[in-house]
Amino acid sequence: MNALIKFFTLDTSDSEVMRAQFSSFSRHIPLLYVILVINTVAITLTSFSTQDLLKTAIIPALISAFSLYRAWWWLSEANPDDLSDEQILGFLRRTCWMAVIQTALFSVWVIWIYPSVSELERGNLSFYLALSQVSTVCCLMTVRLAATLVAMVSTVSFALYFSWVDDARLLPQALVLCCVCGGMGIITHGYYSSFFELVKSRRALDLRQRETEKLSRENRRIAFTDALTGMPNRRELLERLDRLNRQERVPRNTLAMVFIDLDGFKQVNDEHGHHAGDALIRTICQRLQEHCPDDAILARVGGDEFCALIETADASVSAQAQAVALATRLLQEIALPALIDRHVLQVGASIGVAANLDPDANGRELLRRADLAMYHAKTKGKGQIALYDKALDQGRLHRLDIEAQIGRALSRDEFDIAYQPIIDAQSGRVRSAEALLRWPRRPEGALMPDEFIEIAEATGQIHPLGLHVLSKACTQLQSFDPIKLSVNVSPAQFRHPSFEQQVLAILEATGFPPERLKIEVTESYLLANPQRALEALSVLKAKGISVALDDFGTGFTSIHYLQSFGFTHIKIDKSLTAGLASGNKATQLVSGAITMASALDMEVIAEGVEREEQVRLLCEAGCHGMQGFYFGRPMPLDRFTQYCKERARDESHVRAVARA
Repeated sequence: MNALIKFFTLDTSDSEVMRAQFSSFSRHIPLLYVILVINTVAITLTSFSTQDLLKTAIIPALISAFSLYRAWWWLSEANPDDLSDEQILGFLRRTCWMAVIQTALFSVWVIWIYPSVSELERGNLSFYLALSQVSTVCCLMTVRLAATLVAMVSTVSFALYFSWVDDARLLPQALVLCCVCGGMGIITHGYYSSFFELVKSRRALDLRQRETEKLSRENRRIAFTDALTGMPNRRELLERLDRLNRQERVPRNTLAMVFIDLDGFKQVNDEHGHHAGDALIRTICQRLQEHCPDDAILARVGGDEFCALIETADASVSAQAQAVALATRLLQEIALPALIDRHVLQVGASIGVAANLDPDANGRELLRRADLAMYHAKTKGKGQIALYDKALDQGRLHRLDIEAQIGRALSRDEFDIAYQPIIDAQSGRVRSAEALLRWPRRPEGALMPDEFIEIAEATGQIHPLGLHVLSKACTQLQSFDPIKLSVNVSPAQFRHPSFEQQVLAILEATGFPPERLKIEVTESYLLANPQRALEALSVLKAKGISVALDDFGTGFTSIHYLQSFGFTHIKIDKSLTAGLASGNKATQLVSGAITMASALDMEVIAEGVEREEQVRLLCEAGCHGMQGFYFGRPMPLDRFTQYCKERARDESHVRAVARA
């Protein structure tokens, strides 16, 4: 019973199914009314009588006019996208009732005409009535209730009437029509069930498609977004640059790239941990976003690297000028302190700027040029803004060429070592020699150390180069006992995890006594990497190797700092010794430094000694050793050998100067 009631009830549980029903039959209703008009006209032509105009003319005219009006209304007004669910439900209910009423009225009209026509015309009337019934059911199949009611009303009225009229001669036709009605009911039910499943399948497909699109958008967001800051990442920036490259023509000076690299960020990570570093990055990103124009693309392209792409729609507005102004603001904002976990952290930035001032400056080329300009700003002292210039590319190519030549020179043994003597301030003897790298046999011509050492440090070649110097110097000076060997160590060498083991391996291989080796290190690396430096120096000192702090007086060295690393020597920088004169402040500073070092059991060596007066003042201050052009320039091994012999014969000169 419940199933029967449900069968004859309009299903309103699914709004999407209702919309699909409405959308389907709203397209068929105009056709239904047109068929109804055609059948009405056919019946009128079959049964027309001038003696009964009401039945054969006026009523069919009203039916046709109403049908044509409804067909026009459905064609022009029935748009499901403009209707709410309540309105569509109302249309479905009205359609069910209107279908029943119209079917009943049409059937009554045909039955009313039936007795007044000839026997042949009666057969035509029954045919047209059945045809109208079948057409109506077919057009309403997506609305099961309406189609079922139409079939039942028309079939019942047809069967009841024709079962007794004309002595039941049309009873077989009525029974056949009932069978056809039953078959159509089964077909309608099956069609509706398939239609219902189709709507649900389409809904499930649409849902999966939306989920797929949502997942695709999420994957794209993840792929093109920096996870830490939520900003576009390098991939997003490169895709944007590729789209710019595909444009036919981009006016000059309408694109500019600002490349930002943080100065001192690694130290923040090392001293405060990556958690603090991440928090600082987020803080800096907020500052960058606040000051970048809304139409600029700001991206995080590396751990502490950012890019801002500026586009100007107006060719009269200089993109390069806007980029420089933006870089100036960002440089100031980045340098502001930030409070992270109750710690005040501060970093700087080096910024490179490049604009499309020539036809070759496409999107990716702008990125490369801005990166190159940033690197130039960093090498010039950091905390600066650098504009791209073609000379930077020439310098880059030169560095790449020198890099290749260094590797070749190491394999061909093109490097030599020059030795600069360090004189004992009391005895005048050569107490040690500083090994200095030279490149005299370069096929393209000799190159000064300042021109290739920096490149070797930047490329990592300084490590094999430094070991080559140490090995060669230990071999050459092994027989110069008791003269010590002083070797400079680059910060890049200290960063190598096995540096100290390699130094000890060279001493063992060459037979050079560790007590005669002195390692010179600069303050900058020790401050940046105190733990690693302390570990390496402890291993070297445990083997008897001396450690000297080079360029003393140019940094921020404290007494605690000197004691922590346990230096055996300090070397006063030539910038201090250059100003030595009787009674001036430079002399007082140097004298105080010597006194302090002596109190810490450290020996002091003064660099840059070029005048006799400097020798006298340093001896009076208690300096232990002196180095400079006054005693000798860096010289090759054979000349250094001769120098040591000559010095041994004339060692009284320094004492004479000291007494003068």
